[in-house]
Amino acid sequence: MDARLSARELFDQMQERLGLRWLAGQRGERREIEPGEHLARRPSLAGYLNTIHANKVQIIGAEELAYLDGLDSRVRWETLAKIVHARPLALVVSRDQPAPPDLRDAANESETPLWTSPLRGHELLTLLQYHLARALARRITLHGVFMEIYSIGVLITGDSGSGKSELALELVTRGHRLVADDAPEFTQIAPDVLDGTCPELLQDLIEVRGLGILNVREMFGDTSVKRNKYLRLIVHLDRTDPQQGAVGGDRLYGDRGSRRVLELDIPQVTLPVAAGRNLAVLAEAAVRAHALKTKGADPAQTFMDRQAHHMRKLDP
Repeated sequence: MDARLSARELFDQMQERLGLRWLAGQRGERREIEPGEHLARRPSLAGYLNTIHANKVQIIGAEELAYLDGLDSRVRWETLAKIVHARPLALVVSRDQPAPPDLRDAANESETPLWTSPLRGHELLTLLQYHLARALARRITLHGVFMEIYSIGVLITGDSGSGKSELALELVTRGHRLVADDAPEFTQIAPDVLDGTCPELLQDLIEVRGLGILNVREMFGDTSVKRNKYLRLIVHLDRTDPQQGAVGGDRLYGDRGSRRVLELDIPQVTLPVAAGRNLAVLAEAAVRAHALKTKGADPAQTFMDRQAHHMRKLDP
């Protein structure tokens, strides 16, 4: 899902941080960055005034104002017309410099938001680029419980009634931390990084059948919850049919695979759910095994190497 961001939303989100004041073009507050538009190389999300490859947020510093002042009246008006014709999300004047009257007029006529900030241009550029990249990043909501287990972000998935919330509650009592129950949101903040967070409506809450909604923070303390975490592993709970008897899966390597999330392959371990199985211990073991595997450890391959060595010794 691609996010939208309007000029009003960006102003409200960054007003306090950047000390923004709205000078002109208030009627353009609904102007938006369209979904997918920010993924193109040009225009960029934010940058200094550029009339050729217009940025979505045009920063106007002292040098840009000096450049405009050096133009004759006809070329200056043509340049201002070209700037607003590109339909930027907003124009931001740095260091609380006075905005020229003709720039204000152009902003009002074209309904282009014109803001001013006490910060210097490079500070505006850094903060706006970071915020816009996060706000407009691709995101998705998945069904499951997202937790931090041994400092690794783990999404617990499974069919309804498979015991996801009960497992999460058990893991919290064992010292691990809850990020989000039921509907965690994941944002692609880098080419290979998915950052998981909890919707504000579900913050600190978990729903357990028979107990209803519980507040994990109030029950177990502030250290039992975490605001966000990178997704590194998926633990899928598979309800095994008792009539099938034995649990399936590779006896050496287990039931391992991957799941595609926003075009990223996330490692997945499937744990069969059956009577008598301690899922909390199994989930912890799965996370520990994943951590060792990322460091190059492979117990199954070690076992096969030992077996091959043993067979060679027995071979006359």
